Amino acid sequence: MKPARFFCLVAIASATFLPASAVADVPMDSIRSLSESVSGRVVEWRRDFHEHPELSNREFRTAGIVAEHLETLGMEVQTGVAHTGVVGILRGGKPGPVVLLRADMDGLPVAERNDLPFRSQARGEYNGEEVPVMHACGHDTHVAILMGAAEVLSAMRDDLPGTIKFVFQPAEEGPPMGEEGGAELMVKEGVLDNPPVDAAFALHIDAIQQVGRIGYSRGPRYASVDDFGITVHGKQSHGASPWSGIDSVVVSAQIINALQTIVSRNMRITEQPAIVTIGSIHGGVRSNIIPEKVEMVGTIRSLDEGMREQIHQRVREIAEGVATSMGATVDVRIPLSTSYPVTANNPALAETMIPVLEQVAGASNLDELKPTTGAEDFSFISREVPGFYISLGGRPLDTPASEAAAHHTPDFLVDEGGFDLGVQAMAAMAWEYLSSNQ
Repeated sequence: MKPARFFCLVAIASATFLPASAVADVPMDSIRSLSESVSGRVVEWRRDFHEHPELSNREFRTAGIVAEHLETLGMEVQTGVAHTGVVGILRGGKPGPVVLLRADMDGLPVAERNDLPFRSQARGEYNGEEVPVMHACGHDTHVAILMGAAEVLSAMRDDLPGTIKFVFQPAEEGPPMGEEGGAELMVKEGVLDNPPVDAAFALHIDAIQQVGRIGYSRGPRYASVDDFGITVHGKQSHGASPWSGIDSVVVSAQIINALQTIVSRNMRITEQPAIVTIGSIHGGVRSNIIPEKVEMVGTIRSLDEGMREQIHQRVREIAEGVATSMGATVDVRIPLSTSYPVTANNPALAETMIPVLEQVAGASNLDELKPTTGAEDFSFISREVPGFYISLGGRPLDTPASEAAAHHTPDFLVDEGGFDLGVQAMAAMAWEYLSSNQ
């Protein structure tokens, strides 16, 4: 992979891929022209954010740059939403509904290995420890793309049939321990009100999907996520005389094995996948002491809210039943700290927007995606109002998918040549919804 590829714009001209039938209500010529005029600045913004990433609920510098940009565009700007969030309200010259466009702003505690002139060398504090910080999930691209879309749409405000809320969200990766944050807190603080939002859109850069392509789904896109904790209480004893105690380690092992039957024996896995994973287990200090207590934590993923509730119930029943049968007791906590609903695209909204994406990228450059067991807190927005969440290709044309670095890794890297498609997609989807729902 050649890093120099990322220092220039790759020419992916969506005008070359116009479908046979166009969406009549979207002024694509104007959107394309304005997007091209701001494309260089979008790249500059992205590189600046990449070089100066900030952790969840600490996006002060990023928020300041965003707020200043929205103010120069003449928007009503709210700051300090859900700690560091920014909301810009663009009121069009014509009456109509309200659309929300969202970008997440936070980086991750990851040390970057890429050899880029705008490589991050930032440091931050994560749960009381000093850590390196990197935009290892592409949120820097989301912010820059939405800033570009804001500039495009504000230049068209006189003809805009409605209102657009540009939402720059903190803490999508989860707030620090002991804090609230993210989309959940923004919704709680009223981001969907004043004026009330009718539909919401978001995108995510995808380092595995080829640049120049856009992905979508017509239903569930990302799984719900709930972390959970189980503490097993036994009776401590000498390792040489286990009969004199209640072995919390053996009880824990039986619980872990039994938990694996939830997906294989209780879930209708032909309908939607689900996952129950134990990721950490701790107990004891010596080889010859059976500990009184063992603690384990894990994650639950589901693409169906009914299955999600059933899994929660079965985790409790299994942990309590196994413990009781072996003379121990348990404390089960679901969720432990993180709890996101399923991120599902509204099927009717998806059908309306697919022709728009065909205009932007060309029908041959769209990918209908299967749901994944990752999670996204845009779900807190899309469960309240119809939502549509797309992916934007970021893998260079000359890089095989098998060689592309995954998200949340030190080598995560995206091609900047697809940013124009992101700006156009966000602007075009907003316009289509507003003009079609008068």
